[in-house]
Amino acid sequence: MSEPQPGAMEPFEFLRRHPPFDRLGERELRRVEDALEISFAPRGELVLRRGGAPGEHLFVIRKGAVRLERDGQLVRALEEGDCFGHPSLIGRASPVADAVAAEDTLLYRLPAAVFNALMEASPAFAEFFLLDLAARLRRSVEIEPLGLGSDLAIPARQLAARPPVFVDATATIGDAARLMRSAGTGALLVAGSPPGILTDRDLRTRVLAEGHGPDLPVERAMTRPVLTLPAGASLFEVLLFMLEHHVHHAPLEEDGKIVGLLGDTDLLRLHLRSPLHLMHALERLGDPRAAAGYARELAAMVEVLAWSGADAGQIGRIVARLNDALTASLLRLAEQDLGPPPCAYAWMVLGSEGRMEQTLITDQDNALVWEDDTPAAAAYFERLAQRGVDGLLAAAFPPCPGGFMATRWRHPLAAWRRLFQEWVEDPRPQALVEASSFFDCRRVHGALGIEPLDEVLLRAGREGIFMAQLAQTALGFRPPIGMFRQLRADHGGVDLKAAGIMPMVGLARLHALAAGSRARPTLERLQAAAAAGTLSAAGAATLAESFRFVLRLRLRSQLAALGRGEAPAQSARLQDLSALERQYLKETFLAIREIQEATALRYGADRVV
Repeated sequence: MSEPQPGAMEPFEFLRRHPPFDRLGERELRRVEDALEISFAPRGELVLRRGGAPGEHLFVIRKGAVRLERDGQLVRALEEGDCFGHPSLIGRASPVADAVAAEDTLLYRLPAAVFNALMEASPAFAEFFLLDLAARLRRSVEIEPLGLGSDLAIPARQLAARPPVFVDATATIGDAARLMRSAGTGALLVAGSPPGILTDRDLRTRVLAEGHGPDLPVERAMTRPVLTLPAGASLFEVLLFMLEHHVHHAPLEEDGKIVGLLGDTDLLRLHLRSPLHLMHALERLGDPRAAAGYARELAAMVEVLAWSGADAGQIGRIVARLNDALTASLLRLAEQDLGPPPCAYAWMVLGSEGRMEQTLITDQDNALVWEDDTPAAAAYFERLAQRGVDGLLAAAFPPCPGGFMATRWRHPLAAWRRLFQEWVEDPRPQALVEASSFFDCRRVHGALGIEPLDEVLLRAGREGIFMAQLAQTALGFRPPIGMFRQLRADHGGVDLKAAGIMPMVGLARLHALAAGSRARPTLERLQAAAAAGTLSAAGAATLAESFRFVLRLRLRSQLAALGRGEAPAQSARLQDLSALERQYLKETFLAIREIQEATALRYGADRVV
């Protein structure tokens, strides 16, 4: 090989911009720079031979591109800043793939002795080469968290400094009220097996509002059994517990005993008021017009949660519960005007809201199902659907461009079952594209259960033709990887939803359905698929960490856009990503493509992905 002069940028400046060298201090980088050798590989030259002599260098592409091949088949395409040759150095073995210059390529070569010394001296440098993608993505959150704080990660027991106060079930309400006052608490635990709970809210709604006096026994107003959380649960889990169960207190249990009691006021001390305050306001909503500022309040709350240390997945669950509360309040107000519903019904949410993965307000996705197939019921629920959709529009939920709203998608239960069955028996591609959102449906209000629809979908998981067509639909979302498997950007950005989130959502939905799982959230679906063996444990772990990573990038990008006074979009600007994040994003997309290819073979999808 000849040795031309390097480019205008000195090796030190070049390396410090690319992982893993960006993790080294200046002294270590200078040592690397002093040890570098510069080489040139013309297009087509074999730099490393699979099965050849063990490598003696770590290669870094300064300019150009390299193909890693096995038996002439592309394994991976590398570009400027990428490293290769490390598996041979680490294992002191023959190279595992041919490394071929895809074009005229300028290379930096780092001798094995210097590489090995860095591996021993710098754990962060070593992690880059030793950990798999899932592990590195998991570590990236610890190294570079979304927010500045970690309040939500604090164990709940740290805030529950005082032991809980108990009262006997046979005590009077007057005795209980005096005990609350002397103890300075808004809730008492009721002794017994199982234990119960009595709150100041119970005193208002079950005692005073019902005309009872102070001599009423506690057991007439308490709630038993009481819902509990493990004492080691995080504050995020406490917050979500309160939101999901619409309660203001969380009893903490350890070794079968309640050892602490946290109230919403305890969380207020850590500036976590926003979700609980917003939930309480939604529960007291008396006029649909009062929800006009909901989108603005929600965006502010999401930002607070992000800076408090919550990840995008956690925030999605909180936002889903708040959106559920808003929807339920709007429907209750509609029922007050329209009169009681003629039969049981369920308001369903679809898509990201159904999966509880929405962080900021996006388009509406909802549907309506009711029990009795009668003209009177159809007329009532037509009006209810319009009131629900209009209320959400007033709260700044835009209409769905595809028309997936209850004003269009509303049927009695029997008709919904027939429709689901048609999708299974005649899985036309276009119909499945439209139907995929309904595979994520989740009830948020109403007394009608949607289990009959779940049963149809679970049977579909055993239908080969249906699963093949569903696989083909899921594989229609392709990460933006070019001919040489390089990251492609559109106008300087990458659509994280279309390029990353939707492919992973589709894969998780498909494999979970094959596993017979009723789960809706993507991470739960991946766990179910791994447990059932429809997806390998390694594949599920890679997709799970990749999903968290992409959600995190999208949320950060959206919050940055809001900070600039722009509408939040699904794209992330590559200029806003660090070199390590760009590297991880590329590896994430490549991993998705590999799992898509394996999925296509497994389910007989007839499209090459």
